[in-house]
Amino acid sequence: MKVTDTLAEQEILERLIEATKPPVPSGYEGLHFLLMTPFRYSATNPYGSRFRRPNASDGVFYAAEHPSTAIAEMAFYRLLFFAESPGTSWPQNPGEYTGFAVEVATERMLDLTASPFAGHAPLYDLVDYTLAQAVADRAREAAIHVIKYTSVRDPNKGSNFAILNPSVFARHEPVDRQSWKLYLDSNGVRAVCEAPRVSIAFDQDAFSADPRMKEFVWKR
Repeated sequence: MKVTDTLAEQEILERLIEATKPPVPSGYEGLHFLLMTPFRYSATNPYGSRFRRPNASDGVFYAAEHPSTAIAEMAFYRLLFFAESPGTSWPQNPGEYTGFAVEVATERMLDLTASPFAGHAPLYDLVDYTLAQAVADRAREAAIHVIKYTSVRDPNKGSNFAILNPSVFARHEPVDRQSWKLYLDSNGVRAVCEAPRVSIAFDQDAFSADPRMKEFVWKR
């Protein structure tokens, strides 16, 4: 909107930008962009993610069973940015985020929170995702579309889900939304949701098990 004068011009610009993006996976053109985006873009970072190999074209949609687990994941990765940029000052204003819920249905799910996988250290390594990525490869070969696993970031060990195929979305749009604010400072992270009113705090030791947080500079 900053570079256009009317809604018509904005729509034209949006269409031009859309034409430069990778194509939507065939058969999923009706998915809301929030649900479809992880399957549209390749993983470009050198490490990939827990269940997605580096530069993989196969997408993964990550979700949490409860909002508090999703917030713990977000809080960790926001702090990780500052861990890797020790000279960066704390933000003056809170970060604003939208949490959204999706409806999923599948008859084939791999549950890594159950025996014999629960607590399997290499599978839940804080930094090395090699084994988990191999598990995702085998799951895809077996036509398993959802992996349930324990969050290594949530102090309460809540459950996450790795959705490997967009066919499991029972509805093509988010079914609920929440607005969250994340405050970062030398004490840690405070997360606040206005409706329903919820607040969560993560102190300096909340994520200290991760080796990348060992030399964290809290005073900035």
